Amino acid sequence: MSILGFIKGELLEIIEWTDDSRDTLSYRYPDDDKEIKNGAQLIVRESQQVQFVAAGQYADLFGPGKHTLKTENIPVLSTILGWKYGFDSPFKCDVYFLNTRLFTGNKWGTANPVMMRDADFGVVRLRAFGTYDFRIVDPPKFLREVAGTDQNFRLDEFADTMRSRIVSVFTEALATAKVPALDVASRYSELGDALLPVINPAMTSKYGIEITSFVLENVSVPPEVEKAIDARSSMSAVGNLNDYVKFQMGSAMGQGGDASAAVPAQMAVGFGIAQEMMRGMPGAPGAAPADSAPAAGGLEVLTPEQAAAALGVSVEDVMAAIAAGDLKARKIGNATRIAKSALEEFLRG
Repeated sequence: MSILGFIKGELLEIIEWTDDSRDTLSYRYPDDDKEIKNGAQLIVRESQQVQFVAAGQYADLFGPGKHTLKTENIPVLSTILGWKYGFDSPFKCDVYFLNTRLFTGNKWGTANPVMMRDADFGVVRLRAFGTYDFRIVDPPKFLREVAGTDQNFRLDEFADTMRSRIVSVFTEALATAKVPALDVASRYSELGDALLPVINPAMTSKYGIEITSFVLENVSVPPEVEKAIDARSSMSAVGNLNDYVKFQMGSAMGQGGDASAAVPAQMAVGFGIAQEMMRGMPGAPGAAPADSAPAAGGLEVLTPEQAAAALGVSVEDVMAAIAAGDLKARKIGNATRIAKSALEEFLRG
C-alpha cells in the first residue's frame, strides 16, 4: 500500500449509521483512532440526530440530511478546537447518533407504595403501574443525564435507569395535581392524560425526553380505602335511603319473613322514617290529640303500639327494649307511655 493510500485509510470520509436493532437510543460512532477528514460527509437519516462532542464539550447538532464537515458548517466545533481562520487538516471528535423515533409500550411501576396526602382519607399509600411512550427531544441533555458515554445505549438500560425516576416524577405530579384517591382508583384511564402536562416539563428539563403517552393500567389502594370506595359506591347506587329502607321492609313482610330478626338494623337505619311517621302521630305538632296518647303540659308521648308502628317492629320488641332499660318509658296504672324525646334518644344510640 502506498503512503497516500495508508493516510487515506486512516481518515473518515463518510460518517453514517444504520440502526437495525430497533432498541438502540444512542450510538457512539466507533472512530478506532481514526481522524475525520476535512470536508467529510455526514449522513443523518430520518428519525436520527447527530451530536458532536469535542474536548468534553457538546458542540454542533445535526438533523436529517447530508452535511459536509467544513468550518462554516461546524461553528461551535471550530470555536472549541480554536480554528480561527479555517482548517485543512483532519481532526478528532466524538460523534453520537441518537434515535429520535417514538419508543412505545415501555412499562413502569412502583416497587414500593408511594405516599400521598388525600383530602378524604388523609395520608394514603398507592401502588401503580402502566405503560408510557417517549422520544428524545434534547440530545445534549439526554446524553449528559441518561446515556452518558455509553457506546451503545439500549432500551433495557434506559428502563433500568429511568424506572425510579419515572415513579418519582409520577409521585410529584400526583401530589401537584391533588387528585383525590377515590378518583385515582376509579378513573385512572383518564388520569394519565391529565398528568401529562405536569409530567412532561419535568421529564424534558431533567432528562431531555418527551412523554407522548402516559397510561395507568392499574392503581391499588390499601384495603381500608377500598372499603370506603365500595361504601360510597353503594350509597350512590341506593339513592334515597328512606325509600330504600321502606322497600326492604315491604319486601320482607311480603315474603313472610320474620321482621324481628332485623330489628337492630331497622331501628338504626329507619331513624329518619320514624321521625317522619311520628310527625303524623297524635301528640306530634300539628296532629290531632288521641285518647290513647294524651299530652300533659305539652309533653309528646306515644303508646307502645304507636312506637312499634313508627319503628316498623312488633310491640313485643318495644316492650323488650323497655324491660332491658334501653328504652325509657313510664307505667301509669296498666298503661305504658313513651316520651317522644326518649324514643329519639334510644334511636340515636
